[in-house]
Amino acid sequence: MAEKSIFAGPALRRLRKREGLTQAAMSTALGISPSYLNLIERNQRPVSARVLVQLIEQFDFDPRSLREDESIGGVDGLARRLADERFSDLAIDRDEVSEFLAAAPQAATAFARLYDRGGPEAGPVNDSLAAARREIERWQGHFADLDHAAEALADEMRLSRSEIGAALTERLREKHQLSVRILPLEVMPGAVRRLDLHARQLQLSEMLDRSSRNFHIALQLAELEHRKAISSIVAGARLADDAARQLFERHLMAYVAAAMLMPYGRFLRACDQTGYDFTTLLRRFGVSFEQLAHRLTTLQRVGQRGLPFFMARIDRAGQFSKRFSGASSATILESDASCPLWAVHEAFERRGELCVQPVVVDGADAGPDHWLTFARTVDAAGSTGEARFVIVLGVEARLATEMQAAKGIRLERDAAQAIGLGCARCHIVGCRQRSLPPRGAPLQIDSTVRGLTPFEFGTSA
Repeated sequence: MAEKSIFAGPALRRLRKREGLTQAAMSTALGISPSYLNLIERNQRPVSARVLVQLIEQFDFDPRSLREDESIGGVDGLARRLADERFSDLAIDRDEVSEFLAAAPQAATAFARLYDRGGPEAGPVNDSLAAARREIERWQGHFADLDHAAEALADEMRLSRSEIGAALTERLREKHQLSVRILPLEVMPGAVRRLDLHARQLQLSEMLDRSSRNFHIALQLAELEHRKAISSIVAGARLADDAARQLFERHLMAYVAAAMLMPYGRFLRACDQTGYDFTTLLRRFGVSFEQLAHRLTTLQRVGQRGLPFFMARIDRAGQFSKRFSGASSATILESDASCPLWAVHEAFERRGELCVQPVVVDGADAGPDHWLTFARTVDAAGSTGEARFVIVLGVEARLATEMQAAKGIRLERDAAQAIGLGCARCHIVGCRQRSLPPRGAPLQIDSTVRGLTPFEFGTSA
């Protein structure tokens, strides 16, 4: 695969101004013509390897500054922010987002920071969860060093054997002198997991099923054996408050645990061989559907990439308690409300069934809009069914043709259900499920006619 060209006009222009040089003087130092430097600064020519070397040698240039947009998640991160309903009438597409970021990366970063803080008048906000999520998305959900380390540990423990829990428990006992004890509900009424260092026990609630028990044992091993590597990644993150750092660290601990249970190479081969057959994968690796869904969003190892899934967890009110875009560039998750026509809501009434639905998303101008989605209920860990959520996975419809769960599903665009990002951001005309008119669209009220939908509206001004 050819390497992506590096366009660094704004970075070179800032460097030249910082050094107080004219284009003629800088071009002489770089051994290129002033006209060629002018083209580079206007992003009409990429930076060649030779020019990059000269920049480093002549001006002590840091090549990492060319990736400054990573702090806001690159094009995908900026596109997610510009998908906000407040900008819905502007119809900003992905090409415009790319041009904005390429031409004015510092201005784009300033916009992203202001957006993330809720605007200049918003004051301090508790956005620790959003900040941690942005850091995860900056990595596209994949942490290569942690994945390799977890895979090596899984091979060392030979976790391909059927009784994964026994191998994990033995590792905990032999290497860390910790035993695993299952305690009754009345002893652990408000917890599912507890580390008792005095008794040298990892205590787990009897309410956890086998897959959850295995995960929590793996999580304890991740904390004990990979804390240094995890702490290094957290230290390098641009997170302003302790809560965001702790949430990010907790995600990385869970990442390592999942990578132990589903080692990258073996897991990806199983995905390819079975056509991502969820039922087979669940049984082969002894995991829950939620654990499987998380793992599917992380398969971005260079040279061994899986399908780019997004994943979310949704409650009955349509609220998102988890959302991970991975490498999918999905804007379908960027809303505070979900569309009632999306099968995630139907899934609550079909407990344990996989609801498969192709959708076309209204308002997804900054990214793909045609998806195949898979939704299934899960009970909260340690609950008796009183806390229930739906896990939804999605992949671009054009990439889903070989998936086992897509068999018999029409993937043509005209066969997909049109959905929106909640009624306030949706401009689909004639939707009988609509609860609110789209924000910014003028209402059209005719006293002589009562239509089939409660709101008629025109295009935004």
